Formats: sequence, structure tokens, C-alpha cells
Amino acid sequence: MSTQIVEIQDDFDLEKIISCGQCFRVRKYEDKTYRFITEDHVLYIRKLQDCTYWISCSEKEWQQVWTDYFDLSRNYKNLRKIANSKNDFIERAMEYGLGLRVLHQKPWEMLITFIISQRKNIPAISKSVEALAKNYGHTITTDFETVSSFPTPEQLYKASIEDLCACSLGYRAAYVKDAVERVVSGVLDLEKIAEYEDEKLFQELMKVYGVGKKVANCVCLFGYGRSSRVPIDIWISRAIQEEFNGQDPFSAFGEDAGIIQQYVFYYKKNLL
Repeated sequence: MSTQIVEIQDDFDLEKIISCGQCFRVRKYEDKTYRFITEDHVLYIRKLQDCTYWISCSEKEWQQVWTDYFDLSRNYKNLRKIANSKNDFIERAMEYGLGLRVLHQKPWEMLITFIISQRKNIPAISKSVEALAKNYGHTITTDFETVSSFPTPEQLYKASIEDLCACSLGYRAAYVKDAVERVVSGVLDLEKIAEYEDEKLFQELMKVYGVGKKVANCVCLFGYGRSSRVPIDIWISRAIQEEFNGQDPFSAFGEDAGIIQQYVFYYKKNLL
């Protein structure tokens, strides 16, 4: 296994990144090493000092896979400076959430994960997602452990509704089954719709059984990198009502609206 030390000069806090409701397969170890999985790539990463991190991959993999995954081409320090003057609450939220980043994950995994997420807490979501990976994904062996990939549409296609319910999906099993069948049949082409403009992409995702506005926007934001999309959940709804007099504040931030939403979500959720 290749390892190296990298410098990340921009905002980057692993604990905040995994705590803002966007990823459900990360594992944190006692020595504060974090494990991330995307497709067949597994990364172990640990902070050494202010801007330096130990990582378990080659420089080539870091540049080709993980730099995009962690959205490192975007400067969050500058984003916060530009946004700071627009609203006192959002300024506090950004200060509280300093270090979080919006991950660029795979659309297929995001579609299934956020279908599962409905009316579930984070530990329950993680449990169901891991059950799907263990039962239907394939094995990936690292120098530290054996893990499972997130199942492809074809791997998950063999699962019946009953099988999916056994992974604690409940009523969401029918939604997952519909998504699987749409993708395998080609009715929903996740690569093709990546070419669509934001609203058309959103509407196409809404055609999947059980996918509402919040889930579709989550897939747009976390799966397709559409940073202007704003998922509205209970915490964001409360923030809009309690902090902004019922008026949506996010449109003022244009292409950064979805990132600002993450700061607000993290701040509002952790204040209570």
C-alpha cells in the first residue's frame, strides 16, 4: 500500500465533514484515522498537524479520485469571506461549521442512500447501507481490513423486496427496488442525466418511486455536484422559519447555495 503526506491549506475538518448528513459509510478509528470508500477505492486519512495529513494512497489516486471527492478544487475560505457579510446567522453558522466540505460522491450510491435515509436517523441509515454492501457488494481487501463495496445496480437487482426488507429498509424497499429496475433497464440513465441542467436533472430524479424534493436535491448536490441545490429537511425548515422569518435565504448565494445550506444544517442541528 502506498502512503504519503499531503498538505491541505483550505478549510478541512474530517469530523465535521462526516457529521453533516452527507455520507454514511465513513468509519472513525480510535487513533482518529478516518476511512472513506467510493466505488473500489478505500482511503485511510489522519490529521498530523495543522495542514498536513497522512493518507493511504498514491499521489496519482489522491489527485484522480480523492481531490474531487473532497471538493478540493473549491476554495471554501474565499467562499466564506464572500458570504460573510450577507447575514449574521449564516456568518455564525459558517464559523461554527468551519472545515466542513460538500463531498462529490457517486450518483448511484447517493440515490439509494438518500432513498433509505427517509425518516431514519444517521446510525440507522448507516446500518442499512452497510447491510446492502455486505450482502450484495463485492469484497475489497486493504492492508488493514476487508470491506465491501457499495453494490452496483446489477448486483442489487437480484435482491427481492423481502431481501431488501431484511436489510431494515422497511417501506423504502419498494422505492429502492424501483430505482434499481429503472437503472438496470436503462429507463434512468444516471450518466446521461449528468448532462442535464439542474432543474431538468432534479425533475428526472423525481420520477423514481419514493423520491421527493428533498431526496432529489440531495442526489443533485452530493451525487452530481450541483452546488446551487438546497435540500430542505426538518432542520433547514426550522432555520428558515426561526432565523429568516419564513423567507428562503439561500437563493442569494447562487451557485454556493447548497454549501451554505450545509453550514446552516450543521449549526442548527448541533445547537439543540
